Order: sequence, then structure tokens, then C-alpha cells
Amino acid sequence: MSETAGGAKLDQWLRATTARLASVSDTPRLDAELLAAHALGLSCQEMILAMPGLVAPQAGEALIDRRLAHEPLAYIIGTRDFWTLSLRVTPDVLIPRADSETLIEAAIDFFGADRAPARILDLGTGSGALLLAALDHWPDAKGLGVDASPAALAVAGENVQRCGMADRAHMRPGNWGADIDEQFDLILCNPPYIALDAPLAPDVRDHEPAQALFAGADGLDDYKILAGQLGALLAPEGVAIFEIGYDQGETAAALFREQGFAVDLRHDLAGHPRALIVTLS
Repeated sequence: MSETAGGAKLDQWLRATTARLASVSDTPRLDAELLAAHALGLSCQEMILAMPGLVAPQAGEALIDRRLAHEPLAYIIGTRDFWTLSLRVTPDVLIPRADSETLIEAAIDFFGADRAPARILDLGTGSGALLLAALDHWPDAKGLGVDASPAALAVAGENVQRCGMADRAHMRPGNWGADIDEQFDLILCNPPYIALDAPLAPDVRDHEPAQALFAGADGLDDYKILAGQLGALLAPEGVAIFEIGYDQGETAAALFREQGFAVDLRHDLAGHPRALIVTLS
């Protein structure tokens, strides 16, 4: 903790690093603080409390270089907060984003105070974020996470242990809902939904897993599969909630309506369409 990078005090290092990161981040000061805390082996709160006696971390320069190359902060420090949880993330999984919490909020509103899902399915679970957040809210529920990527399942399995949910969450390989022979009260899914030619920020395009991002020329390839599988998976009084792109409120919803489902739309805090709420008609 006492090793230095040129002998600079930590507060000076943070100011200089904030200026350097302004070209690649909308939150350069926060990035600088998180990188410093990670390099020092401290929480941000511990670092701030000890700030007057700290010097710049020797490992900080290498971390800055990675961020200047547009590597996402979550991959550099290896964790990301989502809902009430702190999750392990690697380049094998999408980084959980606050916008995806819209799906959890929609599920809570659907079930209300008097009901709770007993069985939860997370299709394309990635880090396990959606499933584990739902299980954290409903402590009597149990759930299944499915992903086609063995590497993603390894991360999800680590997060199951990290969150203390090994007795409630099971992860297994699979192609969406294929070969699942039970029904679920709540189905959550954040599938790939980006069109192949869509412009993306370099943080996403160059670092996050392409198989979790892109879904054909119009971004709808995986919704087409999911709409056909959903009838066998959704319990009669249940709900399925799918994340969508900002411009897919009608196109994705139409695929589920064609299969006989009722569909409502949920917006995120920025007012953008974010989730399809799908129920049996």
C-alpha cells in the first residue's frame, strides 16, 4: 500500500488520472477512484477514509493504460454491482448494466406484495445477474440459469457461490429453452439484440463477447427462437420478461404476439423502451 508511482500522493494521482481518463470515460473521476482502490486492495470507502496517508499505487499505471485502450472498467477490476449484489465479471460475459434492472423491477411489479415466483428461469444467464438478483428479492424461490457458453457458465457458477445461493440456483448448458421440460413462474432473458452493422462504442465492440451482442441483420434472430419456445416454458399465471433494444418495442413484441401472447412494454429510467412483459393471453 505504501509503494509509489513517482512518489505522488494519492489525491494528486487521482486528479491527474481523472484528467487522463476524460477522453475515454463519461465518469473519469469514478474510474480513477475504482482503479486506485483495486490496485491498493481496498474498498473505495476504505481508500477515501485513509486518503491523507496514501500514495499512488505502483500498479496504477498499467491499469490506466488498459482503461485508455477502452477496456471496460468492470473487466479491469473484475467485479460489477447489479441490483443488491456484487458480481464477478470477465470478458466471457456481458457487463451487467443498470438498465437491465428494469427487468427485475417489472417482475416485482407483476407479482406485487402478495405473490412470489417459486421457479425462475434465466435464459442466456451470462454472469447470472438477472437470476441471482431475482433470487435475492424472493428468498424462497429457486432458479435455473441456462447459457450456451461454458466460459459464461463458469462465471455464473462463481457468482452463485459468491452470493451464497448454491442451494437455490442451478446453472446448466443449453440452447435457450431447448430440452427444458418444466414450466416457470418467472422467465428472465437478456438475449443478443444488436444488428450486425450497428455502430457500437469501442468499449463494447472491442471487448464484450460478440455472441452475446449480435443477433442477425435486424437484431431479432434470437427473439424469433424464444417466441417459439416460450409456450412450453411459461406457467399459466407466470410472466416472461425480455430485454430489448431501444428501437425494438414493436418489432420484437410482434414476434410474441404472433405466437398468441399478450405483450406490454416497460421503459427504463431514461424513458427508452427496455423490456417486453409477456404473458399468456
